[in-house]
Amino acid sequence: MLETEAALRQPSFTKFWVSRTLSSTSFQMLSVAIGWQMYALTHDAYSLGLVGLAQFLPMMLLTLVVGQVADRYDRRKIVFLCQIIESGIAALLLVGNLAGWLGRNEILVAAAILGACRAFEGPSSSSLLPMLVPKELMQKAIAWTTSTGQTSQIIGPTLGGVLIAVGPVFVYVTAAVALLVAGILTFLIRMEIIVRKPEPVTASSIFSGLVFVRRNPVILGTISLDLFAVLLGGATALLPIFAEDILHTGPLGLGIMRTAPAVGALLMSITLVYYPLRKALGPILFGALGVFGLATILFAVSTNIMISLVALLLIGGSDVISVVIRSSLVQLQTPDEMRGRVNAVNSLFIGTSNQLGEFESGTLAGLVGPVQAAFIGGIGTIVVAGLWMVLFPSLRRLRSLSNE
Repeated sequence: MLETEAALRQPSFTKFWVSRTLSSTSFQMLSVAIGWQMYALTHDAYSLGLVGLAQFLPMMLLTLVVGQVADRYDRRKIVFLCQIIESGIAALLLVGNLAGWLGRNEILVAAAILGACRAFEGPSSSSLLPMLVPKELMQKAIAWTTSTGQTSQIIGPTLGGVLIAVGPVFVYVTAAVALLVAGILTFLIRMEIIVRKPEPVTASSIFSGLVFVRRNPVILGTISLDLFAVLLGGATALLPIFAEDILHTGPLGLGIMRTAPAVGALLMSITLVYYPLRKALGPILFGALGVFGLATILFAVSTNIMISLVALLLIGGSDVISVVIRSSLVQLQTPDEMRGRVNAVNSLFIGTSNQLGEFESGTLAGLVGPVQAAFIGGIGTIVVAGLWMVLFPSLRRLRSLSNE
């Protein structure tokens, strides 16, 4: 307990932790509001899927640029600028609501800009963390930030759902202010600036993050498994449809359902803090993906809100196991001078599984219906897990974070 609290006694880390909490919570609120407004305007699953695509495309296109920027410039300033721009987007969404000009295209543009900002903020923020705490406190600091991320996913959707019920403008006001405060806190972080020898921008340096991941089969297998499994099992992208047309819960129910996976993830995160994964990591990882797929299937066929919430809890809890393994491998096995590029690749895989998964789920739901789409996604997750056990035997045999 004392070691865990010691991380928060580091002033720079405390500012970083609070800033990250505000930023993550605001992004979750904005995601709920944008998704709800898009479906309210269009009642179209394809348009809902396009929101995910709009957030994903900037991340995909900017990945190689993001890594270079994070490894060449002050990561603190990069995070600060992203949070200020995100605050401005929330303010524009507020103005659009008040003035009555916010429509489908405007929402997609806002989602794309938010996606671009998150593309830069995520890797830069992750790469910044090791510079804020002593090495002996790193594991505890990661535990704090992981728990913070899950807590934000609980608070953000719930608060977003409540505020949408009152009026969408309240979501955008709250998010704009919170992101502004987050930016100020990031700007106030004080740390030792590492002077790096400028590295020529060459094809080798641009693709070095991808090469690093490619040459580490356990890391490649872990993040690609998460990419394809979560991409296919992206039932959470369909929550507005399930809330409105199947479970009939309204915006408040949507917020609660958006929260449920994060609650499951937070509970699992806390469990892993006290009972860390030490042995048989490969079998545990594939077992968790099996649970993820089965829970997705359960959510698809459920017509009861309580059963659906249990399924979403299991989805979040099982998914966080992959997150913890992947994040730990990246932090422990990547040198600082390459951490931005490798974290950019990692963020691309995360973004692909989330944002592109939303597009895939929305498109499939438009073709065959939301229930069938979620069911097919759950089956697909289980199939991918089985296939990866064959393609990546070193991952299947993984016993610890330090060796294969």
